[in-house]
Amino acid sequence: MTRGAAGPTLVLVLAVGVLVATGVTLLLERSLTRILLGVILLGNGVNLLILLGGRSGAAPLAGTAPVDAMSDALPQAMVLTAVVITFGLTAFLLAVAYRSWYTSGDDEVQDDLEDRQIVRLAGRDEVAAADLGGEGADDDREQVDPEPARRRLRRDGKT
Repeated sequence: MTRGAAGPTLVLVLAVGVLVATGVTLLLERSLTRILLGVILLGNGVNLLILLGGRSGAAPLAGTAPVDAMSDALPQAMVLTAVVITFGLTAFLLAVAYRSWYTSGDDEVQDDLEDRQIVRLAGRDEVAAADLGGEGADDDREQVDPEPARRRLRRDGKT
C-alpha cells in the first residue's frame, strides 16, 4: 500500500484471494507435503488480509509523526503473533510428514475403516443403525459386560 492511499490496492486483494484459494485447495489433498504447503500459503494469505485491515501511514512510534498519520500497530502485532503460530504449526506438520515418510515410505494420508464404511453406506443410500437407547443392558450389544473384570478381581483377591 502506498502512503496516504484510501485503502488496499486491487493487486493486494487479489494476492490475498490467490493465496487463500491455493492454500485451501492444497489442504484438501491427501499428501502431507501438500497439506503443509497449503497451511503455509493459507497463513500468509490471512496475514496479508490482516495487514490490509489496518491503516497505512508512518511508523507507529511516539513522536515521529502526528497521531492521525501513524499506521495502526494492532494488525502488525496480530500478524507477528500469527507468524509465530504458523511457524509452530509448520514445524509440527513437517515432523508428522517426516515420521510418516520414515515409517511407511509415503506421506499420503490413508482412509480409516470407518470412513470406508460411511462411503459404502452412502453409495447404497443407507443409514447406519442408530443407537436409540432405552433398550436395557441385556438387549444393547454396545454395552460393556463388567462381569469378566469383576471375576478377575475376585480371583486375584482384590475385592
